[in-house]
Amino acid sequence: MTKTAIEATIGFIVLAVAAVFLYVLAGNQNSIGGGTYEVEASFRSVSGVNVGSDVRIGGVKVGTVTNLELDKETYMAVIRFSLPNDLEVPEDSYVQISSEGLLGGSFVSLDPGASDEVVQPGGEIENTQDSVDFLTLLMKMVGVN
Repeated sequence: MTKTAIEATIGFIVLAVAAVFLYVLAGNQNSIGGGTYEVEASFRSVSGVNVGSDVRIGGVKVGTVTNLELDKETYMAVIRFSLPNDLEVPEDSYVQISSEGLLGGSFVSLDPGASDEVVQPGGEIENTQDSVDFLTLLMKMVGVN
């Protein structure tokens, strides 16, 4: 075989493998639950949470933070996050900002309630707990204002 024929064959194999990889990846994205819906929750402080942060139930990632904004009437931070369509969240669920550790990032922890009523797409979960700022707690313990 000539050098150009070998290069062409290798190029074709690389393109074929890339096409198979993209096909498998697209298939997995569609089978994860058939789409998502968004829910929001309001907090006084969302320190450490960013767009793209995890939403977890029992430590398992079930969603992603899609938007952070300030409610200009209440001055509360509003987090909007996506959840899979096949996950029904009871409306008495509890949402809190949790930390992965002293130096780690923060994530949204969702603790499902026991209500028979579920949060509708675009709805709001009202039971929330703000993030804990360790530096502020330390300053309070030391007595520095």
